[in-house]
Amino acid sequence: MNMRRRTVRLRLAEPLRISRSTTTARDAVRLSIEHRGLHGHGETVTSVYYGLDTATLMHWLDRSARTLARFADPESALAAVSRQAAGDPGGPVAPGTPPAVMAAVESALLDLVGKRAGAPVHRLLGTAAAPVAATARTIGITSPGHAATLAARLAGEGFTVLKIKAGSPDPEDDVARVRAVRATAPYVRLLLDPNGGWSSTAAPSLLGRFAELGVEAVEQPVAPGDPEALARLAARSPLPVIADEDAVGIEDARRLAGRVHGINVKLAKCGGVAAALRIARLIDGSGTSLMLGCLTASSLGIAPAVHFADRARWTDLDGHLLLAHDPWTGIGGADGTVRASSHPGLGVRPRTPFDGPRPPVPAGGPLRGGTHEGRGPS
Repeated sequence: MNMRRRTVRLRLAEPLRISRSTTTARDAVRLSIEHRGLHGHGETVTSVYYGLDTATLMHWLDRSARTLARFADPESALAAVSRQAAGDPGGPVAPGTPPAVMAAVESALLDLVGKRAGAPVHRLLGTAAAPVAATARTIGITSPGHAATLAARLAGEGFTVLKIKAGSPDPEDDVARVRAVRATAPYVRLLLDPNGGWSSTAAPSLLGRFAELGVEAVEQPVAPGDPEALARLAARSPLPVIADEDAVGIEDARRLAGRVHGINVKLAKCGGVAAALRIARLIDGSGTSLMLGCLTASSLGIAPAVHFADRARWTDLDGHLLLAHDPWTGIGGADGTVRASSHPGLGVRPRTPFDGPRPPVPAGGPLRGGTHEGRGPS
């Protein structure tokens, strides 16, 4: 087996502002693993929050390429990925490899093994029917008027779940944004994500106010770093609290299982599908539900999670929908629903002119604050 890498620039259709940063673009590294004429593909993206720039990603992919060459076939390498997710160091990526790189290597192997077996990835994972899930669509920190306009358009296109970013310096801005969205899209389910932007003193009363506005759940209300404080907040919250930045891997999930209402699992954060499924099994029956999230990425980067999206209570797999141009296609989502393909492997392919352009996104209102490229996850 051999691996090739290529870097592409992914630009967002409009800037996405969250509590700590604004994203306009990020780099994606696509990797292709070849074995006997077939290719499997994966993708990893840069992230300032996770300390991943293009050079770092390429360094670890180069190391992974050398380790991967020791395996006779993709099936044995993929089996080793599962063992590595459980703690066995003898996998196809070097010790210390960032989880985002591990996830991309595993994605390429899943794609390749599926193609060799003539089976879609969800069947490799034990699910016969192709998963279909309503995905949330993110609305960044912006003016209430623009948020309302965007919410009305998205609801009209078929989105039944909207995720509103919060964490403005003035919490009343967050309240006004949610009210505006609720007024123009009264029947959608609302999730709220401050990305740790609320103070521990303000969070309890804010949770109460947003519960009254019909928000269904809130991700990471307070700054990460004190999971005990997050668990205490969840215990007295009037609506579900989902851990995100405080829940990176399996040990974080073990610490918070049964103590928060949900855990946001992102493949780039935990290390891939095998690691994500370990977390899902761990929290099953604990009272803590699974949320599937993502970074801003193409359909190639989002596809692995779609193949087990039916196991999640909340699905937030809209990273490809935020792009000005998605270079891949195959998982849908523009109508509010992501669908795993029944084609072998991941079931995605490079977009061609015959696929047509992505629908335009209305121009955004003025953002408060500057714009910085590639900062922070979505």
